Amino acid sequence: MSRWQIRISALLILGVSLGQGPVEALPNSASEVLDTLVVKGRAPKTGYERAQFGQTWADVDRNGCDTRNDMLKRDLTAIVFKVKTRDCVVLSGNLIDRYSGEVINFVRGNITSMEVQIDHVVALSNGWQTGAFQLSLAQRTALANDPLNLFAVKGRLNSQKRDGDAATWLPPRKSFRCAYVAQQIAVKAKYGLWVTAPEKAAMVSILSKCPDQKVPTN
Repeated sequence: MSRWQIRISALLILGVSLGQGPVEALPNSASEVLDTLVVKGRAPKTGYERAQFGQTWADVDRNGCDTRNDMLKRDLTAIVFKVKTRDCVVLSGNLIDRYSGEVINFVRGNITSMEVQIDHVVALSNGWQTGAFQLSLAQRTALANDPLNLFAVKGRLNSQKRDGDAATWLPPRKSFRCAYVAQQIAVKAKYGLWVTAPEKAAMVSILSKCPDQKVPTN
């Protein structure tokens, strides 16, 4: 099977394809999708800057709300919206943090907003160094705003992670690590990114504890 056929196979497994809507396919195991990813060393960080991934928190789905507020709306409960924003601006809510298991009370403000941050599951810098530098600006903007690649999480853990991959950072909540790694694999398969050898080894180690873990499809 050619590398191109392997890539198409991975996208079909995920039920997604770049630049198109979802296709019908049953999710496969994260380990199987991981095996379709190319293994290479990190490319240089040369040329990387946040602007390479488009406007920060763009309204890519054109629903009138920016991506950050879309993710807060998706991941928080007991939400209070700012009036006259068409339920776009989240003023407060509760987050059950995937990474720690803690319940965090979110309150919008210059300082308090930092308690809940939106994590790129595959960090943008990591994505750049594992193939995103080859993507178009439109594809990189999609990657930066794709709900598949975004979690609302405890701010301090997001800051701690920085641009780490699975070999250098994992959520402290061990029961979430299988799902976390599967999420990274799904994103990398969707956008044609590769993994490094240490990254893949770490993923294989995590998934060995949950061989039936599926990749998310949306």
